[in-house]
Amino acid sequence: MFERLFKLSEHNTTVRTELVAGMTTFLTMSYIIFVNPDILSTTGMDRDAIFVATCIAAALGSAVMALVANWPIGMAPGMGLNAFFAFTVVAALGFTWQQALGAVFISGLIFVFLTVTGIRSWLIAGIPQSLRSAIATGIGLFLGIIALKNAGIVVDNPATLVGLGSLKATGPLLAIFGFFVIAVLDALRVRGAILIGILAVTVLSWVTGVSEFRGIVSMPPSMAPTFLQLDIVGALHGGLIHVILVFVLVEVFDATGTLIGVAKRANLIQEGKPSRLGRALLADSTAIVAGSLMGTSSTTAYVESASGVQAGGRTGLTALVIALLFLASLFISPLAGSVPTYATAPALLYVAGLMMRELTEVDWEDLTEAAPAALTALAMPFTYSIANGLAFGFISYVVLKAFTGKWRAIHPATLIVAVLFVIRFAFFAE
Repeated sequence: MFERLFKLSEHNTTVRTELVAGMTTFLTMSYIIFVNPDILSTTGMDRDAIFVATCIAAALGSAVMALVANWPIGMAPGMGLNAFFAFTVVAALGFTWQQALGAVFISGLIFVFLTVTGIRSWLIAGIPQSLRSAIATGIGLFLGIIALKNAGIVVDNPATLVGLGSLKATGPLLAIFGFFVIAVLDALRVRGAILIGILAVTVLSWVTGVSEFRGIVSMPPSMAPTFLQLDIVGALHGGLIHVILVFVLVEVFDATGTLIGVAKRANLIQEGKPSRLGRALLADSTAIVAGSLMGTSSTTAYVESASGVQAGGRTGLTALVIALLFLASLFISPLAGSVPTYATAPALLYVAGLMMRELTEVDWEDLTEAAPAALTALAMPFTYSIANGLAFGFISYVVLKAFTGKWRAIHPATLIVAVLFVIRFAFFAE
């Protein structure tokens, strides 16, 4: 059956290899079942329902990737997009989480349309590499400031906007310890380093009384508080139009880059040979729509899938194993509810650091490339908005290229996005 479904021999792999690869990828990305509820619950959403929605969305997305695309790539609600959902759309802009879910749903439909029509490929080809790299970096910086704030290391300061919190307090000390555990284990190539770090801090928080131990295993809680609670009509509110644009742009760059990068590492994309990239792109875009119906932010391909590829994963059987393990995770909701913010903050901070390595892809010698990239990355944490970072980057790129005589370097896709952001600031500013 596995041979018929996944063509194992054609990909020079075995069931055992695929099982090991699936478990490896799951260990490296399973931190999301603790981190995603922690982030989205700040909007007022039910934490237990988010936990269930996260597991099911990840399982469904990974299963679709397995059975439709036959690629060894795991799917789950994306880091960065969940922070944008919670801290920008809901907390900063003041929209309800139901409206935010509606925006995710609409962005998913647009994403499917862009994929089916081939516009997605045109967009990707048209956005300059410097801006793509800066977007990933800026999201990393945005996650970083959120992580430091959640850990109590960065606090509000009326004189300087931000300041250093008390490093003698239990919470910040636990977060610092967790970061070092994750970094050291990952440097030693220990599988599941992020998950181990989260669990280590969680156990210490129980011992020190920072959080309460609620058990490990139980029947899955109800998903009813978030299931089909999206407000699609409310999402069509004028102020949310630019939010949908940002969701689409980040989804396009993040998911496509991850899919191509991991697939190349697995030798699934070869010059001059047909690939299943189109099916993989369709799988990840439909997963966004499904995730919004269940009650979670945008589902996307995970770069951690590279760990499974490194372990030998080459087919959708790897992704199917990931899907089954996420379903099994539904039964550890008490453990997920026992994980404090201080335990997930170091995981966020570590992921943020990894995302910043994208800065090396920017051409710092060309000011018309470097300045927009820097603005993109800096604006996200300092304005507490991924949307503003994208806007600053695209607009400045077009302006600098146009006024330095390099207007031929402006791709129509970049120009269209810049114009849309100018319209947003002119007519839909908060």
